[in-house]
Amino acid sequence: MPKPSSTLSTPSIVLTDCTFAWPDGSVVLDRVSAAFGRRRTGLVGANGAGKSTLVRLITGDLEPTRGTVSTNGAVDLLPQRFERGPDDTVADLLGVRERLDALQAVLAGDTDPRHLVALQDDWDVDTRAVAALGEAGLDLTADELRRPIATLSGGQAVLVAVTGVRLRGRPIAVLDEPTNNLDRRSRGILLDLVDRWPGVLVVVSHDRELLEHVDEVAELRDGSLRTFGGTWSAFEERLDVEHAAAERDLRAAEQVLRSERRRRVEAETTIARRAKAGERAAGSMPKILANTRRNRAEATAGKLRSGHADAEARAREQVEAASGRVRNDDDVKIDLPDPGVPAARRLAEFTVRGRATVLQGPERLAVVGANGTGKTTLLAQLVGVEGARPHPLPATGATAFTDRIGWLPQHREDRLDDDRTVLEHIALDAPAASPRELRDALARLLIRGEVVNRPTRTLSGGERFRVALAGLVLARPVPELLVLDEPTNDLDLATTDHLVAVLRAWRGGLVVVSHDEIFLDRLALDARLILDGPTP
Repeated sequence: MPKPSSTLSTPSIVLTDCTFAWPDGSVVLDRVSAAFGRRRTGLVGANGAGKSTLVRLITGDLEPTRGTVSTNGAVDLLPQRFERGPDDTVADLLGVRERLDALQAVLAGDTDPRHLVALQDDWDVDTRAVAALGEAGLDLTADELRRPIATLSGGQAVLVAVTGVRLRGRPIAVLDEPTNNLDRRSRGILLDLVDRWPGVLVVVSHDRELLEHVDEVAELRDGSLRTFGGTWSAFEERLDVEHAAAERDLRAAEQVLRSERRRRVEAETTIARRAKAGERAAGSMPKILANTRRNRAEATAGKLRSGHADAEARAREQVEAASGRVRNDDDVKIDLPDPGVPAARRLAEFTVRGRATVLQGPERLAVVGANGTGKTTLLAQLVGVEGARPHPLPATGATAFTDRIGWLPQHREDRLDDDRTVLEHIALDAPAASPRELRDALARLLIRGEVVNRPTRTLSGGERFRVALAGLVLARPVPELLVLDEPTNDLDLATTDHLVAVLRAWRGGLVVVSHDEIFLDRLALDARLILDGPTP
């Protein structure tokens, strides 16, 4: 686990010459040195760059291959994925259940000393918990601290978990994709909490709006970590300046290389011309003198060739160095096959408070509403998830008229088996595909090399999404209806851009739930289905 630092007086995270490599030899961090202090740091990077790995190093879940990770202060983590047991409650997610149980036992007259130890003199734990939840926009009573987590929406669960981090009050906090699943109101609450966060805060995010509330941006790329002072906008401006300068340097280096190549060709022409002239002159010279001149000419030509070759090699090295400074990141390639859905084909019907909406042919429909209004429940009913709860709104439900459905749930773990490898998982989705077809599909989604042999639990959120998406791409028969619940969760900006382009070109039906209004606006939707009503 990270080594506690005794030399620093304020909370901090310090990485010193830190390298991390997986057992297959793939390097995630390469001799990284960095420090995060009492400020808000946005940790960014493309999907698969190693952000989740760095978080696990900070929390002590992983050990560096070499170097050290030191923390001055206890670390708390809001994970990307919550482990939700069937009996877990709001108190469990807050981290106060043991103290609540102890308080309840003591107030009931149980004098067992173990309850006092568990309580830790926190006699107003229930009051503090309710007040903290209220600050996060969740108006729950003390009795509702026993409410099952399963009855919360994804966004409500995130706010409860963030409240738990605040309640515990550890000096170092890491929030991994905290805006996932949050509606507009909840996002505003979270941003306010971030603005007022004490101590060290590291926020892992692709959310532009959230990253405008940080003091610095740390970018993880190609195994290196660079820190830039300022918000996301300042970071983008800095990258634009660097990119423009790198492209100028590359153009200049390429011009020098072209010039050196031209000089080398001209030199070879001169050498050849002189050699011919020398051969003609040698015919009228004594043999000894002719040989001497020939040897001298060859030596001169050799030096000239060597000089031009060295100059060209140096110019080529400058081009390679300049090219390495130009950011040319790989792009995800998503190829969804044409399902051939007729325009008049009824694919699904939704009923909201008794009013029906039909999805027909290649139409695109968004289901929108505040956290807790039952968007995910409606999708679960649509795709026929076993044990789906009744919808919280009256006379509300969904029915599909096709069994060819491509389903990407909000919680990717509902679709991915943590213990299966990437290759094993998509082989189940596409049993007719050859190993080469499976690998090619994954490679187009930037899942390559030995990564395909790792258990899916080792992948980042964005990588897990791409593995699930690969299963849809390869599924046969081709889905007629895509049902996507918060598809932009955990996705980097480039992947989101490509997903938009693919969904706009998709010729089947689409039902999507998202709180990302920019994403929805870009999809050219045919309709929005609005769920309203009090959140549970």
